[in-house]
Amino acid sequence: MATFLLLSPPSFTCNRMSEICLSVQSLQLQKGITCSSVCLQKQKCDIKLYAVPVRAFSCCFASTPSASSRADSGRQRKHIPSAFTAPNGYQRNRMTEFEVQLEELFNEVRMMTMSGRKNDAVELLQANYEAVKEQMESGAIGIEQAAVLDIVALGYITVGDLKFVASVLDILNKVVDSLKDSEPFLDSVLLHMGSMYSTLKKFEKSISAYKRSIDIIEKKNGEDSSFLITPILGMAKVFGTIGRTGKAVEFYHRAISLLESSRGFENEDLVIPLSGLGNLMLKEGKGKDAETCFARIVNIYKKLYGEKDGKVGMAMYSLANAKCARGEADEAVTLYRRALQIIKDSNDMALDASVMEKMRIDLAELLHVVGRGNEGRELLEECLLINERLKGKEHPSSVKHLVNLAASYSRSKNYAEAERLLRIGLDIMIKAVGPDDQSITVPMLNLAVTLYNLKRDDDAEQLALEVLRIRENAFGKDSLPVRL
Repeated sequence: MATFLLLSPPSFTCNRMSEICLSVQSLQLQKGITCSSVCLQKQKCDIKLYAVPVRAFSCCFASTPSASSRADSGRQRKHIPSAFTAPNGYQRNRMTEFEVQLEELFNEVRMMTMSGRKNDAVELLQANYEAVKEQMESGAIGIEQAAVLDIVALGYITVGDLKFVASVLDILNKVVDSLKDSEPFLDSVLLHMGSMYSTLKKFEKSISAYKRSIDIIEKKNGEDSSFLITPILGMAKVFGTIGRTGKAVEFYHRAISLLESSRGFENEDLVIPLSGLGNLMLKEGKGKDAETCFARIVNIYKKLYGEKDGKVGMAMYSLANAKCARGEADEAVTLYRRALQIIKDSNDMALDASVMEKMRIDLAELLHVVGRGNEGRELLEECLLINERLKGKEHPSSVKHLVNLAASYSRSKNYAEAERLLRIGLDIMIKAVGPDDQSITVPMLNLAVTLYNLKRDDDAEQLALEVLRIRENAFGKDSLPVRL
């Protein structure tokens, strides 16, 4: 089961000095992106900073040197002057210049990446990384250097270079360890570190960074501060990932409580922790608890957008999964069908979207389980027809639909039709990847089983031996695909 989120950044103003304002954004239905907006204020220096969505976390601020483009590589690169060296506060003009350069840097990195100029983006980030290294070698190790490294690491996340992110985080970790909790912006740097360590699957380090961020925010703003929501949700996700369900549930409930007290019981921001908690409960086999979460999401979306909005359909799909987990098959089928129809009518996503395809297949599987195979087969045929119409009948992506449809016919003992479909799928795969690629063994093995059911044992044995040969060559004789 998948939850698809689209977060839209609001604008707001912070009136606290030297504090980071984090905002959990409104949840919509697309791919999961978490974006935190940040504004800083120091001695009437109101700075509106560009928030860059980066996968499951956001880049919000930093003192980052800027670099010239590749076309200017022959000239000496210029860097942002320090904005943290003024003894009695920030100078407004320097901070404004710093903010503009920072926004330009991230806009440039993002646009380079989106336009396929990844090497240019990497060069830009590398120049800024070298600049902060020079500062540190000269003895300047403080919050400014931490902020630069934070931004550089987030930039490398943007271009997809996770190896370099790990090395930057090693340096950044040493810097933040030397800083006092009272340093401005440190809680936000730690928040980003927690997110990045989670992305790198270094979960203990992620937990440590999130915990320190939470401690700092609690000291500054109290245990009921809404600024705690983002790092608490980060902690919940990490604990859920590493199997510490009890701790994850504890943090999800705390985030929900903070949101309810600060934004009300029907605020859209509640969808994020409710969805995370619901998915975790499904994973743990606690269908009733999952149902409670998803039913609440359905009601929130209905109240905000009406019953025919695509977000209601997506939430209804999650609720159907919970019903299915509880064994309430008929109710689950009804919800699946309503969800599909709502999303289709709302035109919120293309009919060939992967989420729609998964919903059809999930419903088809459930219909087969409850003995309504004909209805399930209609959905599988629909998947195949949509795929063929949009990508062509010879496209390899149609093979999975042919295999699924063949499995449906096999369940109804129509092995002849299953054989026909599997031979079509096998021919498509052989044309696409060749006769020795391991990917052809999936339709080939299914065809061998079908031929066995048709009492054509010799043909079935020949195909099974061919599958064995291909998989031994691809994976080795003692590999799991061969043993299976």
